[in-house]
Amino acid sequence: MSAIQPNIQQPVSEEMELVRRAKRGDDTAFEELVRRYDRNVFRIAQHITQNREDAEDVVQDAFLKAYGNLAQFQEQSKFYTWLVRIAVNEALMRLRRRRPERMVSLDEEVKTEDDSLPREVADWSPNPEQMYNQAELREILTRTIQGLPPGFRTVFVLRDVEGLSTEETAQALELSIPAVKSRLLRARLQLRDRLSRYFQKRANGDSDKSSGDGDQ
Repeated sequence: MSAIQPNIQQPVSEEMELVRRAKRGDDTAFEELVRRYDRNVFRIAQHITQNREDAEDVVQDAFLKAYGNLAQFQEQSKFYTWLVRIAVNEALMRLRRRRPERMVSLDEEVKTEDDSLPREVADWSPNPEQMYNQAELREILTRTIQGLPPGFRTVFVLRDVEGLSTEETAQALELSIPAVKSRLLRARLQLRDRLSRYFQKRANGDSDKSSGDGDQ
C-alpha cells in the first residue's frame, strides 16, 4: 500500500488573513490593517510631500482607495507593498498639483555614469565619531533626505528608512530592480556627500572656535 500524502497547505500570514477577512466585509480586520500601517504610510507620504497636512491627506486617501479596491488586490505581493504603491502615487499626484512647473515622476530611467548595474554602497553615513547625538543626527538626516530629488528620495525612504527589500521597493514603485538599485546608489552617494560636507563644516567651525578661544 502506498502511503497517503497529507494535504499540507501553506500557512497564511497574519496580514493576509486580515486582508481576506476585510475582503469578506469584516471592517474590524481592515481597521487593524490601518492601525498596523498608518504611521509607516504617513512617514513615507511626509518624506515625499514634505508637508504634514498633505501627508495626512495622503494617508486618508490611500486607505480609502485601498478599501475601495480590495477586490482588485490579487495577493501576489504583500498587502503593505500594494498599499505603499497607492500612497506613493497619491503623494506624487499632490506634488504635481502643487508644483505644476516641475513634473515629478518616477518613470524616467536613471543610469549610472558607466551605464552598468550599480554596486551597493553599504556604508554611506559619516564616521560614527562625527555623530554627535541621535536627536541631532536624525534632524540633520531628515533635512538632507528632503534635499534629494523626489525620485531618489522615494526609493531611499522605502529601501533604507522603511526597510523594504529591493524587490518590494520595485513592486511598490512599479520600477525595474536595476532602476531601484541605480536610484538607491545615487541617493546614498548624494547623502554621503552632503552629510560629509556638513560635518566637515561643523568640525572646521569647532576648530576655529577653539583656536579663537586660545588667542584670548
